[in-house]
Amino acid sequence: MTKGCQFLRGLTALELLLSGISLLFSAEVSDLAAISRFAAPSEEWQRGTEIAIEEAYRQCFKTYIIDGRLINVRMPFAENNERSELAETDLVIQGGGKSNPAELWASIDTILASEDFAHYIQVLQDGKEKVLIFDLASRRWTWTRDLFEIARMKAQAYRGLPHRPYVLHNGQDVGGTDVYNYLYCIGRLGMDCSGFVWHVLTYTAQKAGVNLRSTVQKALKLSRKLDPGQFVGTWYFDSRRPELEQVPDAIKNLRSGDIILFRGSDGRAVHSAIIQSIDMQKGRIRYLQSTDEAPLEERGVHESFIEFDPAKPDTSLKDPALRWTQKRYPAFPGEKASAFSDDGERYRAFPEFGGGKVVRFKLMNSVFKTLNARYK
Repeated sequence: MTKGCQFLRGLTALELLLSGISLLFSAEVSDLAAISRFAAPSEEWQRGTEIAIEEAYRQCFKTYIIDGRLINVRMPFAENNERSELAETDLVIQGGGKSNPAELWASIDTILASEDFAHYIQVLQDGKEKVLIFDLASRRWTWTRDLFEIARMKAQAYRGLPHRPYVLHNGQDVGGTDVYNYLYCIGRLGMDCSGFVWHVLTYTAQKAGVNLRSTVQKALKLSRKLDPGQFVGTWYFDSRRPELEQVPDAIKNLRSGDIILFRGSDGRAVHSAIIQSIDMQKGRIRYLQSTDEAPLEERGVHESFIEFDPAKPDTSLKDPALRWTQKRYPAFPGEKASAFSDDGERYRAFPEFGGGKVVRFKLMNSVFKTLNARYK
């Protein structure tokens, strides 16, 4: 064990919360009124599903003591060959973005206990401004204190490349964003959007005694030795497979566990998220996703919200009157900004292809019924 990182007895964020330990969470995780539906579900009929989805979500956070500080680490976003357009090699990640949290946390434990990570933490806290340069292809990092490089970063004259992001650091405190940068660039592991949605769906189904993996294996005609999670991408949720149903996206039709799909310029769905809860009284939908196009402290697995008028349950998710609170930013400051200002703009985009849509696993109807019956 290095001095740079000490583990807090391997406890997850959920276990720490249940044991009553106060954590220095990010704003979204610390807002228990927003994320905990255990005591006050939005609708009684969906409470069981909300709880199961929440449990799956919290498996994507773990707390560490790093250089004497308590830091809640979120599961990074990671996707095969993301940022590879100018690299001279494929940028393959562990599990292709589809591994489950337990496997990924085991690898993260090893990474954060490494000598290289300890050296990284030491360099960050040397009291001097610097520019960190990460190389995703070689999984190496370096830094410079060159005043011209620092000035360029401050002047927003960004010199990084997709596979070689630059980060300006003040040389003082170390926080969750610094840990994320290391895991994302050097660790090269995490969950992509569909990998996270698949994790939530399979965990939720399992809580109801339903084996979603087996169902999808049969549907895709996969060998029992193959994990369907490695094959279920956003393309699968966007398909017209008989095990899926498209849900008219009026708010009154939506349920916890429904999958929100966002389209790309070619008309195909390129991003997926999953609804955790719908509060018809307060007018708020909470959905969960994994993406790096978010504020720095939210990159990776995080929660997002849609605010609506409770008096208008017939409103479509495409209605611009809805307020999607999730803003979109580049993964690293200085890079090209997202084409969309927020998730709502992205969901409504490409109307020539119908814009975004919502789908549901038909099998999940029985899962919902079983889970929600437990909390009547």
